[in-house]
Parts: sequence; C-alpha cells; structure tokens
Amino acid sequence: MDRQKINRISGIVPIVLSLMAFGLLIVAVLTGWEKGYADEGAVAHTFQLLIVAEVPFILVFAATAEWKRVVRVAGLLALQAAALALALVPVALFKL
Repeated sequence: MDRQKINRISGIVPIVLSLMAFGLLIVAVLTGWEKGYADEGAVAHTFQLLIVAEVPFILVFAATAEWKRVVRVAGLLALQAAALALALVPVALFKL
C-alpha cells in the first residue's frame, strides 16, 4: 500500500469513528439505553473506545501527510476536529 492511500484512509477513519460515536450517543439518549445504571455500561465503554481509537489514525495521517499541500492537510484535520467535537459536545452539555 502506498503512502498516499495510507494517508487517505487514515484521514477518513477518524471522521467515521466520531460519527459512529455520535450515532451511538444519540441512540442511547433517545432510547434510554442503560439509563439508571449505577456504573457505566457498554454504551459508555464503546463510546470511549471509538474516541480513543482515533488517536493512532490521526498520528498516521499527520506522519504520512504531504505537507507541501498544507491547505488540504489543515482542512482534513479541521474536519476531523469538527467530527470529534460533534461527538464530545453532547457529552459535556448533557453530562452523560
């Protein structure tokens, strides 16, 4: 696999993982899934794993990026940050 393909994949995967975490959060809130448990349940642990799983992909993206095209790299990093914020902001707002 060449460097460009690795960079493309590692640029998209964190966005997908953030959207999956956000979707999981929405489903859990709307359905009341695991509501009232004294401890964190499977939803919380799955959410945490999805968020933490992004870190290696972001590092690989930064390492394989073609830094001569800074606008493209910065744009994709900003999109990754926005997707991460989309997943984390409801947790902070609703104290989930």
